[in-house]
Amino acid sequence: MTDFLKSFAGSRAGMIGAIMLLALILMALFADLLYPGNPWRMAGAPNLPPLSPGYLFGTDQLGRDLAAGIVHGARMSLIIGFVSTVVSLVVGVIVGAVSGYFSGWIDDMLMRLTEFFQTIPSFMLAIVLVAIFSPSLGSIVSAIAIVSWPPVARLVRAEFLSLRSRDFVKAARISGSSHFNIIFHQILPNAFSPVIVMASLMVAAAILIESGLSFLGLGDRNFITWGFMIGAGRTMIRHAWWLSAIPGFAIFTTVLALNLFGQGLSDVLNPRLSRRVRA
Repeated sequence: MTDFLKSFAGSRAGMIGAIMLLALILMALFADLLYPGNPWRMAGAPNLPPLSPGYLFGTDQLGRDLAAGIVHGARMSLIIGFVSTVVSLVVGVIVGAVSGYFSGWIDDMLMRLTEFFQTIPSFMLAIVLVAIFSPSLGSIVSAIAIVSWPPVARLVRAEFLSLRSRDFVKAARISGSSHFNIIFHQILPNAFSPVIVMASLMVAAAILIESGLSFLGLGDRNFITWGFMIGAGRTMIRHAWWLSAIPGFAIFTTVLALNLFGQGLSDVLNPRLSRRVRA
């Protein structure tokens, strides 16, 4: 772990992303302390510009504090991003591991299923799923997980196809280890490095999908989100541009932090690939 941290500290992009991501996580954790109360409530006069007295980012057309929405929206964006990524990783890793390990007709069946989901535009499928099951936190997380697992499955399958013929796997088979033990204790730990890098990028993609759903009015109205704030402010874009620009910049900053963090992980976990890309 110490060597990993030292290597990660040597990645400038990774450290910048980690610092930005840590700041976002702390903001989300302490949202109730920074801006106590309901962020939906009317806090002042409508359409106050940024840096107004008592309102860092101003207020929207209903007098809601924009800064409170940004802080509380960070919590929802990160929760949805991380939870949906974990769910999609579990599904994708299991499908890819079983497909790559057993090969044959099992591989064909699982890959055809994976290709079926990949032929449908992910955002369109997410819209349909959320619309069918009604917008809620659970349906949004489930929809994002459903459209996100196929790339993980294909990546894990490729790693398993490469590793299953290695000597340590043959030795495990000869010693009588079960398929479960070989898959999850022998091969998977050696195939997990690229999956970890992909996971950081998947969180960013999940946040973008959730923002798009909320922008279209398919978010959970029990929770304020950045996408909803952009959608609510678009009607005032000519007169109060900050209503959409500020939450849009929050999304941009979060996605940038996750991508930089993922680049840092790639530099540490796949140093040869990173050097080749730079060259």
